[in-house]
Amino acid sequence: MVIKVLIFLGLVLSGLILLTVWRAAQNEAAAEARFPPEGEMVMVDGIAVHAVVMGDGPNVVLIHGSSGNTRDMTFSLAPILAENFRVIVFDRPGLGYSDSFNSDGETIEEQALILQKAAAQLGAEKPIVAGQSYGGSVSLAWAVTRPDNISALVLIAPAAIPWETPLDGFNKLASTEAGNTLALPLITAFVPEWYVEQALDKVFAPQKAPAGYAQHFGPGLTMRRASMNANAKQRANLLDEVRALQPRYGEISVPTEVVHGTADTTVKFAWHAEQLVDQIPDAELIELPGIGHMPQVVAAPEVASAIDRAAERAGLR
Repeated sequence: MVIKVLIFLGLVLSGLILLTVWRAAQNEAAAEARFPPEGEMVMVDGIAVHAVVMGDGPNVVLIHGSSGNTRDMTFSLAPILAENFRVIVFDRPGLGYSDSFNSDGETIEEQALILQKAAAQLGAEKPIVAGQSYGGSVSLAWAVTRPDNISALVLIAPAAIPWETPLDGFNKLASTEAGNTLALPLITAFVPEWYVEQALDKVFAPQKAPAGYAQHFGPGLTMRRASMNANAKQRANLLDEVRALQPRYGEISVPTEVVHGTADTTVKFAWHAEQLVDQIPDAELIELPGIGHMPQVVAAPEVASAIDRAAERAGLR
């Protein structure tokens, strides 16, 4: 009798596992069909990097933040910039449609190198580099480690100064092999997209996600198993990488603009922005009163103005 019960339970468990894997794959396929790549694939050392290119003028590279993709930048900021610049928007490695290439999580320096090489292949040898949040960390790594391949630096709510807040529980779990194997398939399979859309308001707080943002951004792309795992591993490694990079901020010699909302509770203004501008020579701080963590969306004209000023300071205007 016991053996029959164990067999029955084993069959039920196997069925649930198969259902979860099948449904996760179906949801991923549906998300990719609904939100296909916006641009082109650039091959860098055998690694595919997804890039969206628009406009004419001085080259500007836009680098999205954690859990993001090109669509975060193409919703508002990139179209504004494309009126005066040639804009290149990248998916960071492992996110969107760019390949992951480090099973331990791509470091910010590795990401800066591959994106710099991709930009060069697209004809941008010394672009203005602008990154938001985690993308700001990658942009700092670009400026420090690739100084001959950057004209100006614009940091949008950048994670720049080592912090004391521990990694959140979800990313701590998702960065592990157990979490990747057991938890992430359940999330991809059964967490509805509308739940993620509602969660966006927490990212935008105290603002709310603008009308149409979720439909453009594609939360389903973020909820793919490989994307969540790559993002979590990168997040888990970020603090140590920022600690190692910070002593070299004084080497940055290109015009630098730091744009940060004073109401940002994700990457706090006083801790990150105010300390950072004292560590980069001649950096300028643009305070956005009452703005949260997503200036590239809710204050896109102000961010575009900062990029304009960086271009002028770099002699590109």
